[in-house]
Amino acid sequence: QVQLVESGGGLVQPGGSLRLSCAASGFTFNNYGMSWYRQVPGKERELVATISSVTFGGTKKYPDSVQGRFTISRDTAKNTVTLQMNSMRPEDTAVYYCKAVPDPRVRDRREYWGQGTQVTVSS
Repeated sequence: QVQLVESGGGLVQPGGSLRLSCAASGFTFNNYGMSWYRQVPGKERELVATISSVTFGGTKKYPDSVQGRFTISRDTAKNTVTLQMNSMRPEDTAVYYCKAVPDPRVRDRREYWGQGTQVTVSS
């Protein structure tokens, strides 16, 4: 059974830092690109960071809104992907989701989402 379990959310002051983790199980982690998304009520889910599968070099990409503040990484020994968030702003407040997407070699094309973790940036 595939599981993506996020942790690490909470309340942080503006300018502070938070580290989110996503523990993956039930699939071949190294063959999946991993991403973090966020969503606020009434808005579409927004991509905040992505890292390609190990085979495709673990390339990282970020939108301009978080470039230089957020860092995504993956630990292939622990099957986890983390999102380090620094210099946080009130507009970073959202529910953050982890997502797994199979790379082109994987026959099963299903994508997976975690349940989300709330991040609130407020003084």
